[in-house]
Amino acid sequence: MSDHRHLPLEPTLSVLDDPSPSDLAELDSAIYAYNTRRTGIHDGRRLAIVLRDDDAIYAGLHGYTWGRCCEIKTLWVSESRRGRGLGTKLLLAAEREALRRDCTQIVLSSHSFQAPEFYEKRGYRRLATIQDYPAGHSSVVLVKTLSG
Repeated sequence: MSDHRHLPLEPTLSVLDDPSPSDLAELDSAIYAYNTRRTGIHDGRRLAIVLRDDDAIYAGLHGYTWGRCCEIKTLWVSESRRGRGLGTKLLLAAEREALRRDCTQIVLSSHSFQAPEFYEKRGYRRLATIQDYPAGHSSVVLVKTLSG
């Protein structure tokens, strides 16, 4: 009788330029489950605020709240609608909703060619600057303490 061990096959590693929404949802769900097990905090919720015209979004933001923190992942206003206060309107709405969800701070990042000064004028402070992200520019991490 031989002493053969059945070794697992090498896993298939896939590099995807355009992952499916279900793949991304599965990864998000898995890390959320891990995070909640480690912290005991189970109140994570997505956050999206949009402005539409004829069913097309012309401005909006999205992120999430979890553990009394809000993270804004994206804030965008169509170039044709900029300069009208829509970014401020979206940010204030997110701050109100974060407070309603019992958050004490909002965290976000902005590239140097985007609008870090926009956030600083609205009470956000720089925590860190990552140089050459992307090449020739920087990424700025900002935070604002909320008080209701």
